[in-house]
Amino acid sequence: MNFGFKRSERVADLIRKEMALMLLYELKDPRIQGMVTVMEVRVSDDLRHAKIYVSVLGSDAEKEGAMAGLNRAKGFVRRTLGSRLHLKRTPTVDFFLDRRLDAQEQITRLLQSAHGKSKAGQEG
Repeated sequence: MNFGFKRSERVADLIRKEMALMLLYELKDPRIQGMVTVMEVRVSDDLRHAKIYVSVLGSDAEKEGAMAGLNRAKGFVRRTLGSRLHLKRTPTVDFFLDRRLDAQEQITRLLQSAHGKSKAGQEG
């Protein structure tokens, strides 16, 4: 019985929830703590690979450090997921920086700037 969701989507949702918990309570690397948010998880149809997209607050250097910390924790993350999810095969995990929020913030700044310029042009 399929209710419209692929198994890979259900597993991705479980991984996203477990990753959020790990970020809050288990990953102790100071480069990661309080700066990383899981935005999306994509799991391949064969459940062998998981791409975890994260957003990182801070400067470019802080983002780089957080990504290095996450990549260093890959083994721990995979083992922890394996013990919690009880899958036949635990997917390999890869972390990717999600830049959608950065792009959204830049668009907002550009729109505010354009709006400010058009107001100034109307007043003068």
